[in-house]
Amino acid sequence: MRTVELLLDEAAEQAVREAWRRLADAGLPSQARHRSPTNSPHLTLAACPELTAPIRWELAEVAAALPLPVRCTGVVRFERPTSVLAWALDLDPPLAALHRRVWEAVASDSPPATLNPFHEPGRWAPHITLGRTRRAGAFAGRRVPELLPAPPLSIRLTTLRSYDTQTGALEVLQPRP
Repeated sequence: MRTVELLLDEAAEQAVREAWRRLADAGLPSQARHRSPTNSPHLTLAACPELTAPIRWELAEVAAALPLPVRCTGVVRFERPTSVLAWALDLDPPLAALHRRVWEAVASDSPPATLNPFHEPGRWAPHITLGRTRRAGAFAGRRVPELLPAPPLSIRLTTLRSYDTQTGALEVLQPRP
């Protein structure tokens, strides 16, 4: 599977890494415990089996629209198959349009059953994961927001990349010259 993700500006990345550290220090699930050298704060837009030529063509156009400023709206919790603690991002019109372009690109050349329905426009909730675990309710009933630094009010999404979940390879997706 190949993800399509946006990386954060340096200041926002450092703020996320500080939140990761504080969660880990408190003994809570934290992305800081994910020791892969490819682990970095990001916003996942979509995932697909492979980045075919038609998908890459459209993603190059998306990459040309960066950087994109977004607003952080605070802490959010998800209970899906996993418990997730994250900083939510405002789904303003520019971010929604960029996400829709990515979704349409991956959906145009991927079998529908291979796409994550949580990434579909209308269901997608833009967020930057701080901690995740398979333990249901891991963040419920805790004073987690008090542990965290204040999220940055503004974040610039700077780089489009893809992560190959099978090989662990990262690829920066560049605009066409």
